[in-house]
Amino acid sequence: MKSPLYLSLLLATALTLPVAALAASPAAQAHDHGHGAAATHDIELNAGKKWNIDAPLRQGMGAIHKAVRQTLPLAHAGKAQAADYDAFGAEISKQVAYIVENCKLEPKADAQLHTVIGEILQGVEAAQGQEGDTARAAGVVKVAQALNTYGSHFNHSGWKSIPLPLSH
Repeated sequence: MKSPLYLSLLLATALTLPVAALAASPAAQAHDHGHGAAATHDIELNAGKKWNIDAPLRQGMGAIHKAVRQTLPLAHAGKAQAADYDAFGAEISKQVAYIVENCKLEPKADAQLHTVIGEILQGVEAAQGQEGDTARAAGVVKVAQALNTYGSHFNHSGWKSIPLPLSH
């Protein structure tokens, strides 16, 4: 990611503060958006091409994708319990911390990734009940939207978009 000091600060934040505090980090604040909006309005392609990624980003985003694929159907069906959402949030937070600690992108790609990570963290906050129990399912959808934005802007071979429910 950016610099060793920045990385250390963001990682320390990711590991020690609630998700709400991490979502308020400089990386997450680098953009302004509506609460239900996807990240696409803040992210750009690299001169018309997808941004290159590295192995840690591939691994972390793959794990986040898997967590969303497992939780989204339960959330959409109204069958996810508080424990499901909490476990989802914990897994996503763990993967974000891994990405922050290990990912080494060139600065312009890194800046684009910050937008996606900010959207993911806002979704995690909602999924963990920080915006009330009724927003939990919408938080999972927000993470899925952020992952779809990631897939359309980063060169993650084999990436598959997550089908989104029509309503949440």
